[in-house]
Amino acid sequence: MSTPYDIPEAPEVLDRREGPYGEVVLRRHGDLLQIIANGCFLMDTSDGRSERRLVDAALAALDAADAGEGFGPRPGPHVLIGGLGVGFSLAHAAAQPRWGRITVVEREPAVIGWHREGPLAGLSARALADPRADIVEADLVEYVNETCDTFDALCLDIDNGPGWTVTEGNEGLYSPAGLASCARVLRPRGVLAVWSAEPSPEFEGTLRNAGFQRVRTEEIPVARGVPDVVHIGVRPG
Repeated sequence: MSTPYDIPEAPEVLDRREGPYGEVVLRRHGDLLQIIANGCFLMDTSDGRSERRLVDAALAALDAADAGEGFGPRPGPHVLIGGLGVGFSLAHAAAQPRWGRITVVEREPAVIGWHREGPLAGLSARALADPRADIVEADLVEYVNETCDTFDALCLDIDNGPGWTVTEGNEGLYSPAGLASCARVLRPRGVLAVWSAEPSPEFEGTLRNAGFQRVRTEEIPVARGVPDVVHIGVRPG
């Protein structure tokens, strides 16, 4: 028999803003902070294992690619994190001394503000204070198409994945043209790591057709449903 204590508390809206891409909401549900965009749940602070694994898998693949060509670990690699989210990937990268530069591209000014002076600051304040870290307010697809900078690793987590996009325009990232832009900004033997809420064998094929090598998919178990995954590919040397 249920009791009133079995009923979860209703989420509390902490901030609601109209941004350049629509409405963005930050709310608290119990101990969790949640980001909602245009009425669609994007992410929360419940776990973070797969977001941290995104960074670890990229670094491991980078070292393996260099070792496979007879090189030692490259000093101070530059990582681009696509999507600030709740800050798990940024905080994890900043906790690792191996990374030389950490560039985070986030298109929602509200999300950046919640990290700099809002409720998400508790998750990312130390990382944002790291001199290696830099936040760029930009659409990731446009940024990768236009930047003159180059990177040793791209850790991209801007949607639910190649087969399940919820934001108009993000599908371009996973297309042959989008992957060509990713390859353009990667240094030789650089790594592309893409987070997804579900496996996508089709995307593995797209990565290979785009010229990426050592293509593989890592699965990260979650509490319910299919595992999160990280798709990995290496630009040839």
